Amino acid sequence: MAKIMKTMDGNEAAAHVAYAFTEVAAIYPITPSSPMAEHIDEWSSKGRKNLFGQQVKVVEMQSEAGASGAVHGSLQSGALTSTFTASQGLLLMIPNMYKIAGELLPAVFHVSARALATNALSIFGDHQDVMACRQTGFAMLASNSVQQAMDLAAVAHLSAIKGRVPFLHFFDGFRTSHEYQKIEVLDYADLKKLIDMDAVKAFRERALKPENPATRGTAQNPDIYFQGREAANKYYDAIPEIVEHYMNEINKITGRNYSLFNYYGAKDAEYVIIAMGSVCDTIEDTVDYLNKKGEKVGLLSVHLYRPFAIDKFLKAIPKTVKKIAVLDRTKEPGAAGEPLYEDVRTAYYDVKDKPVIVGGRYGLGSKDTTPAQIISVYENLKMNESKNHFTVGIVDDVTFTSLPKHEEIDVTPKGTISCKFFGLGSDGTVGANKSSVKIIGDKTDMYAQAYFAYDSKKSGGVTISHLRFGHKPIKSPYLIMNADFIACHQPTYVNKYDLLDGLKKNGTFLLNSYWTPEELEEKLPASMKRYIAQNNINFYTINAIEIARKIGLGGRINMIMQTAFFKLADIIPFEDAVKYLKESVVKNYGLKGEKVVNMNNAAIDAAADALVKVNVPESWKNAKDTAVEEKEVPAFIKDILMPMNSLKGDDLPVSKLVDHVDGTFPHGTARYEKRAIAVTVPEWDADKCIQCNQCSFICPHAVIRPFLLTDEELKAAPKGFKAVKAIGGKAFEGLNFTIQVSVEDCTGCGNCADVCPSNKGKALVMKPIGGQMHEAENFKYAFELPHKTNPMSTGTVKGSQFEQPLLEFSGACAGCGETPYVKVITQLFGDRMSIANATGCSSIWGASAPSTPYCKNYAGHGPSWANSLFEDNAEYGLGMYTGTKHIRARVIDLVNELSAKSSNEALKKEIENYMAKKDDSNETRKASDELIKALEAYKPENDELKEITAELLEKKDFFTKRSQWIIGGDGWAYDIGYGGLDHVLASGENVNVFVVDTEVYSNTGGQSSKATPTAAIAQFAASGKKTKKKDLGLMAMSYGYVYVAQVAMGADKNQYLKALKEAESYNGPSIIIAYAPCINQGLKAGMGKSQAEEKKAVETGYWHLFRFDPRLKAQGKNPFQLDSKEPTGSVRDFMMGEVRYTSLLKVKPESAEALYEKAEKDLKERYDIYKKLANL
Repeated sequence: MAKIMKTMDGNEAAAHVAYAFTEVAAIYPITPSSPMAEHIDEWSSKGRKNLFGQQVKVVEMQSEAGASGAVHGSLQSGALTSTFTASQGLLLMIPNMYKIAGELLPAVFHVSARALATNALSIFGDHQDVMACRQTGFAMLASNSVQQAMDLAAVAHLSAIKGRVPFLHFFDGFRTSHEYQKIEVLDYADLKKLIDMDAVKAFRERALKPENPATRGTAQNPDIYFQGREAANKYYDAIPEIVEHYMNEINKITGRNYSLFNYYGAKDAEYVIIAMGSVCDTIEDTVDYLNKKGEKVGLLSVHLYRPFAIDKFLKAIPKTVKKIAVLDRTKEPGAAGEPLYEDVRTAYYDVKDKPVIVGGRYGLGSKDTTPAQIISVYENLKMNESKNHFTVGIVDDVTFTSLPKHEEIDVTPKGTISCKFFGLGSDGTVGANKSSVKIIGDKTDMYAQAYFAYDSKKSGGVTISHLRFGHKPIKSPYLIMNADFIACHQPTYVNKYDLLDGLKKNGTFLLNSYWTPEELEEKLPASMKRYIAQNNINFYTINAIEIARKIGLGGRINMIMQTAFFKLADIIPFEDAVKYLKESVVKNYGLKGEKVVNMNNAAIDAAADALVKVNVPESWKNAKDTAVEEKEVPAFIKDILMPMNSLKGDDLPVSKLVDHVDGTFPHGTARYEKRAIAVTVPEWDADKCIQCNQCSFICPHAVIRPFLLTDEELKAAPKGFKAVKAIGGKAFEGLNFTIQVSVEDCTGCGNCADVCPSNKGKALVMKPIGGQMHEAENFKYAFELPHKTNPMSTGTVKGSQFEQPLLEFSGACAGCGETPYVKVITQLFGDRMSIANATGCSSIWGASAPSTPYCKNYAGHGPSWANSLFEDNAEYGLGMYTGTKHIRARVIDLVNELSAKSSNEALKKEIENYMAKKDDSNETRKASDELIKALEAYKPENDELKEITAELLEKKDFFTKRSQWIIGGDGWAYDIGYGGLDHVLASGENVNVFVVDTEVYSNTGGQSSKATPTAAIAQFAASGKKTKKKDLGLMAMSYGYVYVAQVAMGADKNQYLKALKEAESYNGPSIIIAYAPCINQGLKAGMGKSQAEEKKAVETGYWHLFRFDPRLKAQGKNPFQLDSKEPTGSVRDFMMGEVRYTSLLKVKPESAEALYEKAEKDLKERYDIYKKLANL
C-alpha cells in the first residue's frame, strides 16, 4: 500500500492513532493537550469509525480528576478507554492512575508533557508532570517527534491491551504537540491486524457485569495487602518484551527502527548523551556534525522509561563509552539527582569499569535547546573533571550550575528554506502559517516544519512563526536562528524587536507598513537600515492594513501577508499557491459564512499587486543611530521587563530573578510596556462630550479616562491639551474636565466610541494611531497630576470613573468582556481588595510576567493578587479570608485591651471611632488611618501598654476591613471549581465571588462548559450542545443567605454598580455572575461591539439581570429583584449574530432547527422561573 503523507502536529498524530483503539474517551481541556481531545470529538461527530466499527464516545467531565474517574469506570465496564491531559491536570489523575494500574486495566493516557505551577505557572513544555507519575504503576513511553507521536501511540495501545498494564504515552508539550511536520500516516487497516483480539476478549470478560458478578476493590488488612502488590510483578516483567514486539511490528509496516532504547552515533563512541523527548532530534543533528569532524560521540534515546529494562539499556550503549551525560527535562529540588540520571546510575551500579556518569537539566518551560547547547554538554564530558548536576540554556551566575555557552552552529539539512514571521495575536498570522505549511507539505513533495512561539498575552501579543521547507526530512526541533525570509506583520515592531537578527545575506524582508517608501527613511531605526544595506537584503513593503480595511476584514491581514509570502518566497508556483490558498479559505472560514470567504478571496487577489520593492539607498550602510533619551524607571523595569519585552528574556541570568524566587512581582508594570498595537484609537471631541464617563466605565484596558484639573493645572498642560469646564453642580466649581487616551496602551477595540451616548454626535471617533501619538504626552501629564478627592459618589457611573482604576493596560484581547467588570471593582474597592484568581483568561491577562496590570493608588494601596490553581480558587480565597480574619481578631482584642487600660482620652476617642466604623466599607480605611496616626503619636503609660501598642503597629496593615474577592471564569465556577465554590458559599463567610461568564473555556481555546447554552458549538460540542446552561445563580440562591446577582454592564451599568455595592457591603457570602462576550463566541459585529452585544443579550431575553439580597427578607420584603424587563427582541436574532450558533447550520443542518428551538425554550423557562420568584 502506498504511503500516505500528511502535514500535522503532534497532537493530531497521537489523536489519529488513539481514535483507532479507543471506544470511550473521557476528557477535560488543558493546554497543550486539548487539541487531541478536540480531534477525537470532531472525528466522532463526523462519523469516523474506530477499529471496532464504532464512533468514539466522548465524555467531557468537570475536571481531570473526574475524567480519570470516568476512565476508570469505563474500563471496568469493558470499554477500551483513553484520555488526554498535561501538567496539573495529569496530577489530578494520579489517585485514579494508582487504581487503574493496580487493577491491571489497559488504559492509555496521552500526555503533551508540560511544566507544573510552582513559583509561577507555565503552560509550556518539560517533563515535570510525567515524572510525577513514574511511581503510579503506569508504563511510560516517550516519543521524540511528531512521527513518533503517531507510531509509538500505536505501540502504547497495543501493549496495554496485550500486557494488561496501563500506558502513559508522552511527548513534549508545544515543541512536539504543536509542531507541524510532514509525516507518514498509519493506516487503520494495518493497525487492526496487530490487535491481540484474544486479549480484548479477555478484557471484556473481566468487565464488571451482573451476568457474571464479582467484587473488585476490597479493603485489605496487613495480612495480604503486601502480597497482593507483589503479585503483579510478572505483568511488569513482561512489558519490555511486549513493547519490543510491537515496536518491531511497527518497524515492519513503516521501515523505521524503534527499540526500547535507540542508539545513534559512532559505534565506538566515547561520549554519550542519554535523553528522551524532542531534544533527541537536536542531539542527533549535533552528533552528525561532531562525528563528521572526527569526534566519537553518540546518543541513547530512551523510549520505554517505565518499566526501565536495565538489560536492554546496557546492551544498547557502546562498550567503548567513557563518559555519559544524562539530560533531564525536569527539576526535583533536594533530590540526589533528577529521575533519568538516577535510573542510569542505578543501571550501572553492578557494572565493572563503569563510565563516569553526570547529569544535567535543560529546557524547563519550553526553554529552547539548540545544537550549541548540546555541544556544550559534549565539551563538558571531555573535561578532566566533568561538571555534574549542570544546566544548559541559561546563565546561572548564582549557584554556577550552567555550562559555558558554545557558538551557535547551523545543522539544518542543505537546501532548507527557513522563514520567520512576526505577528500580532489574533491578526491571523499563526493560522495563515499553519495553512502555508500544510499547503507546501500536502500539495508538494517537499518536507515542511512549523513551530509557533507566543508570549503570554491574549490576542494582541507578539507571535513568531518558525517555518522550514526542504527536499530532505527536517528534524531541528528548535527555533530558527538563520532565516532566508523574515516578515513583520506589525509595523510598530520595527522599533521594539531586533527583527532582522539572523537574516542571511541576500535574504528577503517583508514589512507590513502604512508608510510610503519616503517615510521609511524616518521611521526605520538606523540599525535596521544598516543591516538591510550591508547584507544586500531584498526589502519589500505592503500596506496590508489598508487592504484589509477596504475589504472589510478589519485587523485580519493574514491572507494578504500569506499571499505576499508565496509571491516572494517562490517555494511553489504562485498560481498554484493562489489556488491552494483559496481552497484553504473555504476549509478554514466556511463555517463563518460566504461573506467571510469572499472577503478573504478578495484579499488574496489584492495582495500580489500591492507589494512594493524598496530601493535601498547607499546611505543606509552608514545610517547613524538617533540618540534616545533614557527614561528613569525602576530597576525591575530596566533589568527584567524591558529585556523580556524586547524578546531578550532568554539572556537574563539567574541573578536577575533571585529577588523574585517565590514568584512575587511588583505591581503596575504594565504601564511601562507601551505596546502601541492598535490600528485606530479614539480621538476626543470636547465640544460634543456630555461628560457621562461611560466610555471610561466600559474600557477593557482602562486607557480612556476622565480627569479633573484646576485652572492652574490646565495652564501648565502641554500644548494641544484639550479640556472644558466640568459640569455637574457645585462640587465641580473651579474644575476643568478632560478625557485622555493612553494611545500606546490602547488595543483599538472601539467600544468607547460605540457606547458614546452624546446627543450632539459621537464625542469619540476612531482615528489611525499614527496621527494620535502626540496624545501620549497629554495622558502622561493628566495621569501624574496630584490626587483629588472625588466630587461625586462612587455609586454612580460618572462618579465611579473619577476613581483611579487599579487594573490597567492588561494583555486581554481587544474588546474583552471580562476586564471592564473587574476594573470597576478595583475603582470601588481596590485600595483594600485581596484577590484570589482562578487559572484561566483572568489569570493570564491579570499576571503574565513581566506585565502586571494590577497597580497601586496615590497612597500606595491596591489589590493584592494571587493565583493558586484552577480547581481550588474558592478554597484559596476562603483561606486568604480566614487567615486575615484571624489576625484581625487579634487586632480587635488588642485595641479593646488598650482602650480599657490606657488613660489617654484622645486615643480612647480614636479607638471608639475605629470600633464604630471598622466594618463599614465606606469608612474603614479612614478610621484605620486615623487610629494608626493616634497610635504612632501615643506615649504608652507603662511597659504592658508599650508592648500592646508595638504589636498593634506591627499589625497595622490588618486594621482596615479587607474586601476579599474570588475571581474566575465559568470553566472554574460551573465545572472544575464548583464543589469548592459551593462549599465556600455555604460557609456563610464574608467573601465575594465574581464569575466572568463567557459561556466557554476561553483560555484553553473555547471548549464547552456547563455554562455553554443549548445549540452553541464549542470544542467538545462539535455538533452543538444538547443540554441547557446550568443556572449557577439559582443554585446559589437556594441557600437563602447568599447574596446573588446576575449582571451585564453593557445593558445596565447602574444595576451592575448596585450589585457591586450590595454584594460587598453584605456581611456574608456573595456571588455576582457577569455576562462577558469573548472572541471565542465569534461576534459577527466584532469585538468592538462587545458592550452592545451584552445589551442585545438582555433585550432579547438571552441573559437576565437580577439581584437576590437576603437582607430584604429580614425586612419582610421579597429578596429577589428581577432587573430585566420583558424581552423586546428575538433570541433567535441574537443567536444568529454569533458564529458559535450560526455554524451549527453548516455543521449539523439536520438538527440545527430543533436545537435552536430547544435553546429558545430553555431561556423562556428560565425567565419564567425568575418572574415567579419576583412575584412571590
